[in-house]
Amino acid sequence: MTTAPERVQIDVVPSFLEDAWWTPDRSAADDDGTVVRDASTGEELAIVSTAGIDTAAAVRFARTTGQTELGRMTFHERALKLKELAQFLNAQRDPLYELSAKTGATRTDSMVDIDGGIGVLFTFGSKGRRELPNSHVIVDGPAEVLSKDGSFLGTHIHTRIPGVAVQINAFNFPVWGMLEKFAPAFLAGVPTIVKPATPTGFLTAAVVKLMIGTAILPTGALQLISGPARDILDHLDYRDLAAFTGSASTANTLKSHPAVAQGGVRFTCETDSLNAAILGPDALPGTPEFDAFVKSLVTEVTVKAGQKCTGIRRSIVPEALVDDVVRAAGERIRSRVTLGDPRAEGVTMGALASLAQLEGVQDSVRELLAGGASVAFGSLDAPDVVLADNTSGKAPDGAFMGPMLLTWDDVEAGALHSVEAFGPVASVIGYEDLPHAIRLAALGSGSLVATVCTNDPAVAQELVLGIAAHHGRVLILNREDARTSTGHGSPVPHLVHGGPGRAGGGEELGGMRSVLHHMQRTAVQGSPNMLTSITGEWHTGADRRFDDGHPFRKDLATLRIGDAVRSELRRVSLEDISAFAQTTGDTFYAHTNEEAAAANPFFPGIVAHGYLLLSWGAGLFVDPEPGPVLANYGLENLRFITPVAAGDSIRVTLTAKRITPRETDEYGEVAWDAVLHNQDDEIVATYDVLTLVEK
Repeated sequence: MTTAPERVQIDVVPSFLEDAWWTPDRSAADDDGTVVRDASTGEELAIVSTAGIDTAAAVRFARTTGQTELGRMTFHERALKLKELAQFLNAQRDPLYELSAKTGATRTDSMVDIDGGIGVLFTFGSKGRRELPNSHVIVDGPAEVLSKDGSFLGTHIHTRIPGVAVQINAFNFPVWGMLEKFAPAFLAGVPTIVKPATPTGFLTAAVVKLMIGTAILPTGALQLISGPARDILDHLDYRDLAAFTGSASTANTLKSHPAVAQGGVRFTCETDSLNAAILGPDALPGTPEFDAFVKSLVTEVTVKAGQKCTGIRRSIVPEALVDDVVRAAGERIRSRVTLGDPRAEGVTMGALASLAQLEGVQDSVRELLAGGASVAFGSLDAPDVVLADNTSGKAPDGAFMGPMLLTWDDVEAGALHSVEAFGPVASVIGYEDLPHAIRLAALGSGSLVATVCTNDPAVAQELVLGIAAHHGRVLILNREDARTSTGHGSPVPHLVHGGPGRAGGGEELGGMRSVLHHMQRTAVQGSPNMLTSITGEWHTGADRRFDDGHPFRKDLATLRIGDAVRSELRRVSLEDISAFAQTTGDTFYAHTNEEAAAANPFFPGIVAHGYLLLSWGAGLFVDPEPGPVLANYGLENLRFITPVAAGDSIRVTLTAKRITPRETDEYGEVAWDAVLHNQDDEIVATYDVLTLVEK
């Protein structure tokens, strides 16, 4: 009598909660857990379970310890942590690639996910230091004067929300999906609880383990829930934010949760998206635009096995070119795509993330076929591509599916514009004219991204303006940017990722915009002194110190907001104006022709050049000796208010407005409020002078 071999016990994917790694009781995990398998071989990799997890405690830990520790840091200090973290992860990519292969991802797929995620950290680390103050408050726009005498002002500030950012991610990008949400939340100073999708969450957990092991992150900044967290919204309220990426049906369930619907939880989501790519009528076969369009289409149905929320689902092309596009795309797929286990030599397209995902895509294709589609390339039964040796007959449990292209007789069929096969599947449909193409793109009911491929500026203008309101991003592809474009399906951290309608109506990324999503904008009213104290920026009417020495003699350790200098008057002569005109070549009639200048409704006659006045202003406030001020690197917000005629005089008042020390340099940036007045105390010009000053 023989006995079945004993099953090898596999690990439970851990969670990281309250600054400690946690796994459920083993028997509970075996009873409750989900087995995760290698996408290519079907090998059991791990169990995912959260049996007995205390999500309420995780939320409390984030709101208390996480908020406290992150609150000790300025924007610049957090930005430097992101850079440090990116540098560390950048050196750990090879083992992460190996683990990523188990999700069905090829080396290229893994680079999109892993390198892309690390790139987000680098970007926010850089932009945070360049674009944010080295403080805890962001001032939104200029102050509004609310009283005649200037004693009552209003402004807007952004401060971080006082809760936690719960980030629920999809299976297709287990690294990028986490880091693109984590980076802006961290920079804003909001702690994160990340909950990855079950099939690929083991890769997310591996990255979190590396991140935590560096000790770069402050305690409570990041927690991980590996597995179901069905009750987590129960513990959130208006202080918190929930960001979701996944199906529209799940998003709708989350939106209807009382914490969101009535409790004020900030909720943003990115969901289904029937993204379109439109080929312009000028982009005929043989043109660079036609070739770029076909290349983009093939890329989007093969990279990540088509499992991209930004993938092209509908290729909208001139009616006469449908067959040409299908033929060219099919030839490119056959010549360039090898399907198989991504660890095998020569494989360019891997498996879907799981057998369940494979079944879901196949079901969607059947629904599309029932709705009127015809198969133009590929097959549900046998892939029309080269198969790697380790794929055909050797991996029966692998989630493999070859690319498929569908065509439609009825290009406005309901299924075409409502059913998304989240895999290597795209439809190629024909349009009659540009308004028809715009109407077809809009039938997707809101998408993350569209491509417009044309070399005709008029076509680009009509298509982009016609579809922009239906999309979160539009790529204009032509011969000029085909080599440098990041592509249809690659969001970049600098630009908004998200879309209206079916796509969820949310926004992520977009540079500092995504940081502000984690902050509350508040209108603040008060006196200039009070607003100066709160914002860290000097406001007109607030106290100034004129009797404490020239502010240019002060380094950052001694300079204070409100330190100021006021010059004596300097008279402007006609000879000064004429000399400046001749020296600079700026002989505009207002500076050289009395009769013509007097006829101008803005001038009393010949007037001084604005840049002459700025130059004199610098001469009036600059302290000439070497000192802490290292350089003048620009002006901002310059406005000329009152013209200065020959015989008038000007003086300058300079006030330290904003001080921004740099964490890694021996100097910082100082913005000075500069105001030129004439002899009658009328404002001549206002501007900000920017200088670099030693610490």
